[in-house]
Amino acid sequence: MTTAPRRIDVHQHLLPPLYRDALAKAGITEAGGRALPGWSAEAALEAMDLLGTETAILSVSTPGTGFLGDPDEAAGLARRLNDFSAAVAAEHPARLGWFATLPMPDVEAAAKEAERALAELGADGVTLLANSQSAYLGADGQDPLWRVLDEHGAVVFVHPADLPAPAVDGIPPFAADFLLDTTRAAYLLVRNGIPRRHPNIRFVLSHGGGFLPYASHRMAVALAGEIGRSPLDVLDDFRGFYFDTALSSSPAALPTLLAFARPGHVLFGSDWPFAPAAAGQYFASGLDAGVDPGTLTAINRTNAEALFPRLAGGTPAPTPPRPLPARLRRSARRAAARLVFKLVRPGTD
Repeated sequence: MTTAPRRIDVHQHLLPPLYRDALAKAGITEAGGRALPGWSAEAALEAMDLLGTETAILSVSTPGTGFLGDPDEAAGLARRLNDFSAAVAAEHPARLGWFATLPMPDVEAAAKEAERALAELGADGVTLLANSQSAYLGADGQDPLWRVLDEHGAVVFVHPADLPAPAVDGIPPFAADFLLDTTRAAYLLVRNGIPRRHPNIRFVLSHGGGFLPYASHRMAVALAGEIGRSPLDVLDDFRGFYFDTALSSSPAALPTLLAFARPGHVLFGSDWPFAPAAAGQYFASGLDAGVDPGTLTAINRTNAEALFPRLAGGTPAPTPPRPLPARLRRSARRAAARLVFKLVRPGTD
């Protein structure tokens, strides 16, 4: 019998009804060029079981609260989203955690809500979009937020948003622009010394860090010439980020990520439900087939346990037994995903 991987998924989203209603009121029906998917806690748990995920840390994806022009409305929506997320996680404490939504780019309001979410609601960390209303992470004027997050030793999940520029016809933002958005934020965070001035913050970059691992040396040389630091120092700062594997554990991307990231800094991610279950299975199969057992265990679980000590150790979370037909269907879907990955994997001819 194959042992379940007990993955900890740091990149899984939720779309509460109150959020969907707010987006609909603003005429928003998609995110990053993808239609808003359905979501429920029950569907999340079913998807987790399919991937062998024991615990998922939920977050609100783009556009967050940034679509609201009124700062008070944005702060109010963030509070309601965080109250909802805390309640959902409380119903499934062994299976679900959550990252707090912050009403950026209002730095003072974001700092206040971060304090509430971390100190009072028990959030596992916070979500920050790479840019909010064109204001990128790492820009001037964000120190009040960084101080609060540093004081709490917070995990900051950095998720991409639409670029502050028109999309290119034929290229959906999630396919390419999102990767650039994350890369821009990482560049500015390092350029302006945020990780060095606030060393207790642990930044997790979505989707394997965008283009950062691939372009890190090129960017380090550019930054070294601008700020007068050694390229090796800049690379060390880049490698200090954490990275999730959501849509990024392909035979092309995974070796680059593992060659670049510090040991212990790669975490499992699925991007469900924006990435449908079939996509999650495909990339999970790529991870399962692409690394040695020790590395796989670290990515699936133990690296995340270091960031979220409450999830460390213990016995597997109990899951209610499923009827035999449901178990057979799940097993068949997993086998099909492994087969598809082998058939389309490059370099196997």
